[in-house]
Amino acid sequence: MGIFHKTYHLLEALYCWCVMGNLERLASSNIFGGETMWGSKITTRQQMKAWIAEDFKVFRMQHPLAARFTYGENWELFAYLRNLRHLEYYTNKKQKPWDKFLRFYYWLKHRKNVKRTQIDISPNSVGAGFHLQHRGFRHVLSGVKIGKNCEMLPMVLIGKKSPDIIDYHVNIGDNCYISTGVIILAPIDIGNNVTIAAGAVVTKDVPDNCVVGGIPAKILKMKDDS
Repeated sequence: MGIFHKTYHLLEALYCWCVMGNLERLASSNIFGGETMWGSKITTRQQMKAWIAEDFKVFRMQHPLAARFTYGENWELFAYLRNLRHLEYYTNKKQKPWDKFLRFYYWLKHRKNVKRTQIDISPNSVGAGFHLQHRGFRHVLSGVKIGKNCEMLPMVLIGKKSPDIIDYHVNIGDNCYISTGVIILAPIDIGNNVTIAAGAVVTKDVPDNCVVGGIPAKILKMKDDS
């Protein structure tokens, strides 16, 4: 059994190395499904590989082949996202008979990952290049859309203001930083390049290029557009 697990982990690392080896070619092609503010869904295998490569890059693991054995927590969090990307792919693509089995397999693995890491992110919620900092509770509802190159720290809850709300959409733009202890309550739209300070409770729309904080959250300062 030990040999089997070591072989499996080695194959994992080799797969990641192959993806990273093609990163430049993947990133230069238009396979991210459009340049909409809140990203798009993964519908092709090539697109899935590109998103996985972008996710891997933000964890700053310099040696993909050895990452599984040397980076510990970072690898575990990346593996969580990688499995999520597979689940998204088999959920969104045109279904063939065996795809249903694979979707079920990745869904079971996702639920296992949720239990182990306490991170519960619904499929099709986060864009490419999503960075999870450290293990710890995070809950992201299915109506949430988070853009590309965002970062989220532990103890973050994205939900709705009350059980009676039907429209519980949450749209968060690109290049956003969500600090620890943040609560975001739907319905709400948050722009690009926004920093949400630790412990903030965000209940109203937030424009681009600003820092918000407090309970309830208010704009603390505007960022330099340049």
